[in-house]
Amino acid sequence: MTDAPIRVRFAPSPTGHLHLGGARTALFNYLFARHHHGTFVLRIEDTDRERSTKESIQAIFNGLEWLSIDWDEGPFYQSERLDKYKAVSDSLLESGKAYRCFCTPQELETRRQEALAKGQPPKYDGRCRSRNDQPQGPYVIRFKNPEIPEILVEDMIRGSLSFNGNLLDDWVLVRSDGYPTYNFAVVVDDIDMNISHVIRGDDHINNTPRQITLFQALGASLPKFAHIPMIHGSDRAKLSKRHGATSVMAYKDMGYLPHALVNYIARLGWSHKDQEVFTKEELIQFFDLDKVGSSPAIFNTEKLLWLNAQYMKNTPSDELSELVKPFLKPVLHPIEYESPDSPPRLSEIIEVWKSRSRTLQDLANSVYPFMDRDFSFSEDVLSKHLTKTSVPLLQAFKDRFEHLSQWDKPSLEHVIHEIGEEFGLKLSQLAQPLRAALTGQSVSPGIYDVLLLLGRLEVKQRIQNALSKAGGPF
Repeated sequence: MTDAPIRVRFAPSPTGHLHLGGARTALFNYLFARHHHGTFVLRIEDTDRERSTKESIQAIFNGLEWLSIDWDEGPFYQSERLDKYKAVSDSLLESGKAYRCFCTPQELETRRQEALAKGQPPKYDGRCRSRNDQPQGPYVIRFKNPEIPEILVEDMIRGSLSFNGNLLDDWVLVRSDGYPTYNFAVVVDDIDMNISHVIRGDDHINNTPRQITLFQALGASLPKFAHIPMIHGSDRAKLSKRHGATSVMAYKDMGYLPHALVNYIARLGWSHKDQEVFTKEELIQFFDLDKVGSSPAIFNTEKLLWLNAQYMKNTPSDELSELVKPFLKPVLHPIEYESPDSPPRLSEIIEVWKSRSRTLQDLANSVYPFMDRDFSFSEDVLSKHLTKTSVPLLQAFKDRFEHLSQWDKPSLEHVIHEIGEEFGLKLSQLAQPLRAALTGQSVSPGIYDVLLLLGRLEVKQRIQNALSKAGGPF
């Protein structure tokens, strides 16, 4: 790395939500800046007046803030820098490195079709380069592309890249409405903001030769380029909605934890030995571009779920209790716990459930029966565990639990052991119908945790309800 200050930027176009690819680009820039004690700039490229919206800008902010990707400078808006772009385009006109083009869209399309018919590249033919008259009507400003047969760049991820300069035409710097094109504005901004490294998706590779020649025409040093491969789905096609949610905030709505998503997208194309789970501090410590691969990263929903489950398990229950609240349905029939002065707190319920949950939505579904008596039984539970054959067993549980002198684990273990001997069943065979009766689910924490959390009165009422579902006595 050079001694020059590291300055990188994330420069999204606000035409939609912050998607996974954009979030990964932002994250890689952020981690690179933090690792090298540099500066991370946020720039909003909002010169596309038809597609850029305030809602999209806010969606970008929301996504970055949820992921805790904070920036050092900005946000800068290209729409507020039009005077700067005009000053630069005027200087290019004055120096003869740009010119006004009065060709109409219809004329350009006709020539394009003619070139295609002849098997030629459909590029602008430069006929306004030497035009001396100044006709009335709209015009664009074109860059007078230098005649360079080969354009070379050392990409920090892809290595040496070579572009055929003869294929470049005199591309448009400024549209007829006075707004800059993407390639023009981005170069002006990168020069003005002293960007040292351009880290972006490899869908921008084709823009690189145009930008290089403009950097050179403006007498500016080139930044270092690093083009990150795209994210693909499991079918090796470019990631899209059919592979799952692509909006960052959609993952928040599905109950993923932000740190888990950051960890996962950091690993999409980057690695550090065999490590899978990273703290944010570790990501900053270990991240660098030499460990970013040049092949497309494959998005795997199951791996993301696994990683999220690791974060769920290791997040303090008090913290999870706040995060899970938006996913909980309204409690319509609160449980009347035996000790009304000290009912189990949500965090206590979460403590026994979180290691079995992959998302906050999973966790909400699991803890809900411990907060509201009006939980539902799935058809699977009813058909497998709450049948006529389970009635005698559930009745035995109800009778023995009612006469327990102490509601503690040793007493409960003694009762369940006795019932197991009486019915000739193992603990797993005993626990499943009891678990179904108490939670409406076929999976839960240990049966003793469930019994102790609910308490004697609630257990009795739930077994009674389950017996009615199974067609048994009360």
